[in-house]
Amino acid sequence: MAFKPQIKVPATYMRGGTSKGVFFNLADLPAAAQVAGEARDNLLLRVIGSPDPYAKHTDGMGGATSSTSKTVILAKSDVPDHDVDYLFGQVAIDKPFIDWSGNCGNLTAAVGAFAISSGLVEAECVPENGIAVVRIWQANIKKTIIAHIPMTNGEVQETGEFELDGVTFPAAEVVVEFMDPADGEGDMFPSGNLIDSLEVPGIGTFPVTMINAGIPTLFFNAEDLGYTGTELQEAINSDAAVLERFETIRAHGAVKMGLIKDIEEAKVRQHTPKIAFAAPAQAYTASSGKAIAESDIDVCVRALSMGKLHHAMMGTAAVAIATAAAIPGTIVNLAAGGTERESVTFGHPSGTLKVGAAAKLVDGKWLAEKAVMSRSARILMEGSVRVPQD
Repeated sequence: MAFKPQIKVPATYMRGGTSKGVFFNLADLPAAAQVAGEARDNLLLRVIGSPDPYAKHTDGMGGATSSTSKTVILAKSDVPDHDVDYLFGQVAIDKPFIDWSGNCGNLTAAVGAFAISSGLVEAECVPENGIAVVRIWQANIKKTIIAHIPMTNGEVQETGEFELDGVTFPAAEVVVEFMDPADGEGDMFPSGNLIDSLEVPGIGTFPVTMINAGIPTLFFNAEDLGYTGTELQEAINSDAAVLERFETIRAHGAVKMGLIKDIEEAKVRQHTPKIAFAAPAQAYTASSGKAIAESDIDVCVRALSMGKLHHAMMGTAAVAIATAAAIPGTIVNLAAGGTERESVTFGHPSGTLKVGAAAKLVDGKWLAEKAVMSRSARILMEGSVRVPQD
């Protein structure tokens, strides 16, 4: 039997923040994959190596974690006052689907660099030396993101001394601004309340802050879920029953947020909403062995992504944390001391992260103006990926 040869697709493998993903220029994809649909999803699933019942991604570019099973498609933007369109796909590891419902805040840090290097940003907008301001249209959630990319001698500066907990080596600092990060023009709290009560049959009833800023997120008190807020991955990810409990809570929260109509729909919407829990600042030892003092942080937060406790913090969830912390009365704000603030430093499994946020009350509704954080990014490999044909 004769088999078709593999096809070659130009691609770049990049780290952005604490995530990694395969980046594509839309124009480089096969014609059938240049539009949303089955052909595109099948191609990207094969690139990553999903679905993989062994959960290793041995036969693909994925890393078998939520942080490393990611794809990005960029194109020159036709949205006024924007340089590039950014489409993110979160690839399931053990299932044949890609979740296009949200953004990846970590990989956002790599979007500007890729866009400049790929010629998607007009040359006159890129300084020879200094900071290039790249205006990104996040196509999944229809929001503006502004990335500040350092330039040296006409090239993106990737090396530097900026250290980011959760990333092994230092690199150049990339400042990212998430503009108007809440969904739509209404209240960023779907119920209109800062804290609601979520009943989960067979498990319990919990206070919850449901917020849509950066990414739809459910915030719980760590203590209410039986945790301290200082847990590392092994404390949660090694217990299948615990993970199932979290997923059940997340599914019911998704219904209460109005994101899905039935909890069964949560099976094909793993990327959103996120589920997280917060606790007052306290000392702990990060996964790297780094000692985090109570005085180093304002609050402890842990979050799950694609069914597992994240090794650090998703960038979009960091936006949600910062925004919730800025609004007096939310679970995150109360855990952080209950005061008004324009920034928050939170502890996560890999260390700490400082994020700024601005929110205002307008006609009785809270609106998020922007959230700002520093990340880093660099190209790991560039060339082509090879993909077997059907």
